Amino acid sequence: MHGCAGGAAVGWQTGGVSDPDLVRLRPRRIRVVCWSSAVALVVVFSLVATSLRGPTGFGYGTFQRGDQLAMVGLGVLFALGALLFTRPRVEADAHGVRVRNIIGSYELPWDVVRNVRFDRGAPWASLELYDDDLLPMVALQAADKELAVDGVRALRRLHRARQATLAQG
Repeated sequence: MHGCAGGAAVGWQTGGVSDPDLVRLRPRRIRVVCWSSAVALVVVFSLVATSLRGPTGFGYGTFQRGDQLAMVGLGVLFALGALLFTRPRVEADAHGVRVRNIIGSYELPWDVVRNVRFDRGAPWASLELYDDDLLPMVALQAADKELAVDGVRALRRLHRARQATLAQG
């Protein structure tokens, strides 16, 4: 399901969007890893919390219900931290591109984008801007292989269409 329909990467679009001028991209593999890790963290910390009973070793203190709840709370906090890595996404249309990374979001018109890059060996794609900045797009990860390539192709198609519009008039 990652073929191209009308030039857009259908496998990468979410929400049943079939408009060839709108592309929504999200990483796949990292989401599975993060959700699995989050569940595992909560389970492990809950199991550890249930084993916290009685004296702490030499009898100087004892584990109480608050200690157990704190351990479960830590598991939930670590799980939420792992889920931050599911945040990245890219949405683009004929007017511009919106990039949301783990920390930070950017909304750019195509006019400031020189190129959509996915260099060999790079962990993710990036936008090369006319001011020589590189804006990483963590949503397009090399780990997703062909899906990431299809996403980059769809972004390049939108970028070329905008450049052609600017050249005409």
